[in-house]
Amino acid sequence: MIVLWFVALAVFALDRWSKALVLGSFFPGESRLVIPRLLWWTYVQNTHGAFGMFGSSPVLLVVLAMVVLTIFAFAFRDAVQKSLLVRVGFGMILGGAVGNIVDRLQHQWVVDFIDFKTIWPNVFNVADASITVGVGLLIIASLRREVRS
Repeated sequence: MIVLWFVALAVFALDRWSKALVLGSFFPGESRLVIPRLLWWTYVQNTHGAFGMFGSSPVLLVVLAMVVLTIFAFAFRDAVQKSLLVRVGFGMILGGAVGNIVDRLQHQWVVDFIDFKTIWPNVFNVADASITVGVGLLIIASLRREVRS
């Protein structure tokens, strides 16, 4: 279980640190090239849920995130004990979700800044990327049957 909490804390800390850098260095809407033709940092105040879904109510989005975390914790409670892959995946999801929840409680929106404008239509952040990778790891663990007894 220590791996799960370590991963969650590391993701949360990296997410908060990266967002603090953006908040201290960018104006909303400002974009800076990082890697030519590939990566920009673009400061966006995202009031919506993942991929613009689920409206823009911070309270609704926080409650929804907490409900999903609770469902994941219940669904993977046995697998977390047995599988390192599940512990890492769930830790990534937990750390990312808490990072975005803190943003919504603090600002009423989420700080997004990672922008692959030539290959991906949405700006995102470390928390979003960690949640996506974490879900991918849970899918891999499920396919490898590490989730089932």
